[in-house]
Amino acid sequence: MNTGIKINAIDFEVASNNISNFDLEKILDTSDEWISTRTGIKNRKVASGDETSSDLGIKAAKKVIKRSNFDVDKIDLIIAAASAPEDVYPSVACIIQEAINAKNAAAFDIKAACSGFIFALNNARAFIKSGLYKNILIVATDATTKFTDWTDRSVCVLFGDGAGAMIVSATEEDRDDILNINMFSDGSCGDYITLKTPGINCPLVEDAKEKEKPFIKMKGKDVYKYVMQTIPDKIEELLKESKMNIKDIDYFIPHQSNQRMIDALSQRLELDETKVISNIENYGNMSAASVVVAIREAIDEGKIKLPATLLISAFGAGMTGANGIIKLDKNI
Repeated sequence: MNTGIKINAIDFEVASNNISNFDLEKILDTSDEWISTRTGIKNRKVASGDETSSDLGIKAAKKVIKRSNFDVDKIDLIIAAASAPEDVYPSVACIIQEAINAKNAAAFDIKAACSGFIFALNNARAFIKSGLYKNILIVATDATTKFTDWTDRSVCVLFGDGAGAMIVSATEEDRDDILNINMFSDGSCGDYITLKTPGINCPLVEDAKEKEKPFIKMKGKDVYKYVMQTIPDKIEELLKESKMNIKDIDYFIPHQSNQRMIDALSQRLELDETKVISNIENYGNMSAASVVVAIREAIDEGKIKLPATLLISAFGAGMTGANGIIKLDKNI
C-alpha cells in the first residue's frame, strides 16, 4: 500500500525587535530610499542579545503543535534547518526536542542555508515514504543577524530573524500533500555567499593565526545571476516531471531574499502578481524560515485561499536550491 503524506499544520515565530530602514540610517551611510529601491525591505525582525535560533525554533515548534493539537509523544523525528545556529553543538533539533519534551523523537540538523526548509521537507517526505518515520516536525530557524557585519550596508540591511515550523505525517488516506520536490547544488559557486566559523590551530602543529571574523559575505551580482540562470529552468523541470504546468499553480511562494528577484522570477514564470506571495517588506530575508512564514501569514491574512496548490522555491549559500509543489487543505 502506498503511504500518503499529510501536512498537519504550519506556524512561525519572529524575533522581538523591529529595526526599520530609518533606524539603520543612524548607524550606516544609507537611507530608506536606497534600501527600499534595491531590496524591497522596509523593516526586519532582529533577535535581542539573549534570543537565539533555538529560542525562535522552540516557539515556532510549540505554536505548530498547539495549532494542530498534535500529540508530542507521536513525533518520531525532528529535522531542524539551521545554518547559523548559536552553537555548533548540541544541534538545534536536539535543543528543540528537549524543550517540547518529544522524548520519542530522533533529532538532527541539516545545513542548506536559505534552501534548508525545502531540503528538510524532502527529507521528511523520503523518510515517510520509506516507512521509517510517521510523524515529523520540521523547524527552519536562524538568527542570521548575529552573523552580519553592521558596518557593511550591502549585507546587514538584508537579513531578519525568524523560524517556521511544519508537522507532516504518514496517512492511510488517499492523499499526498507533498506532490514533488527537486533539490540541486553547485559547489563551484560556493564563494558567492560565505560565513566562516572561528577556530584555532593546535600550537604544536603551527603558530596560531588570526581567523577571519564570522560575518556573512555576499557577492550580490553573482547570486542574482545564479538565481535567474538556474531557478526558472529547475521550476520548469519540476512542473514537467509532475505532469503539471504553471496554470495548475494557485500561488507561488519564493524565498524572500530580494523583491527585485521575486519580481523577476514571477515575470519569467508568467505569473500574475495576485498569485505571488511576498512579505519581505516587513521581515527581510529570514533564511530558511522565509517560505514557511510567508505561507502562514498569507493564509492568516486571506491572501492564500484554501484549499490550494502552492509552488515553493528557495536558493541559498552553497550554492543550493530547491523547488516544491505542495497542497494545503482548509484545516491547515
